[in-house]
Amino acid sequence: MSLRRQHWLGLYLRGIAMGAADLVPGVSGGTIALITGIYDRFIAAIASVGIDALRMVLSGKVKDAWAHVDGNFLVAVGAGVLSSVVALASLLNWLLLNYPLPLWALFCGLILASAIHLFYKSRIHWTRRDYALWLTGVGVATVIGLMQATQLPVGPVSVFFAGAIAISAMLLPGISGSFLLLIMGMYQPVISALVNVDLATVGLFALGCLCGLLVFSRLLKALLARAQRATMAVLYGFLLGSVIMLWPWQQPISSVIDRHGENRVVQSVPVLPQTYEELVGEPMLWLCLIAFSLGAGLVSLLLSVESVEH
Repeated sequence: MSLRRQHWLGLYLRGIAMGAADLVPGVSGGTIALITGIYDRFIAAIASVGIDALRMVLSGKVKDAWAHVDGNFLVAVGAGVLSSVVALASLLNWLLLNYPLPLWALFCGLILASAIHLFYKSRIHWTRRDYALWLTGVGVATVIGLMQATQLPVGPVSVFFAGAIAISAMLLPGISGSFLLLIMGMYQPVISALVNVDLATVGLFALGCLCGLLVFSRLLKALLARAQRATMAVLYGFLLGSVIMLWPWQQPISSVIDRHGENRVVQSVPVLPQTYEELVGEPMLWLCLIAFSLGAGLVSLLLSVESVEH
């Protein structure tokens, strides 16, 4: 296999992993992008999509526009994300309904092992400020994970705001856009609008997503360009702090009724397996341990793919 084709395949496989992560509540594609070493390029490519690229296209400089937005990269990763959503949506939905604890344990192991690896790999170059920023990232992600759900008033401004916040969260490792929608009390209104084909609400939400994507990706690109080490320290902190959201054994605190008429937990606190068994139900301890080990083992595979490409 040629180096070029191998590189494309590596990006495609990363896209598959990103798509699978986005399908699981509490995980974001940005997490996988960071773990697999394409985060900087991913943010830069998204931030490059805008007026400048459009002007190049309109002036007939299609090849220049394609290079400007790193088109080959976006197509490879995007194809992987799309393939994952199409191929794995049903499987992941089935796992979430029947084996949610092992599934969360899988991602918990993957992210915890990655967070530890990235911390030890980077800290040899860190200053005290970088350590402080890393701890800040851990703290912010932990607080978000334990936040109590609220209910924003449903209106044009809040729908637009929810779209901008949700899509921005998807660019950050460790923070899920759907989880923040639940926290803001906007998950149900958005889902209802999609189901009922409420074009006005869906359009406002999509516009918020577009604006949030364009603005936040540029902000992240600027931060990575001017203060990469400090920015990555915060992101690595987000990654470690997000483990609390993926801890398999959670005691539900509050919930909402989803579009299927079933309760959907919007706030929970992590508990020990034995406490979970007493308060909630079967902890599936051995399955969770196997899944956790598999997730941690996948980190070695991801790292080996990255080392081969470099």
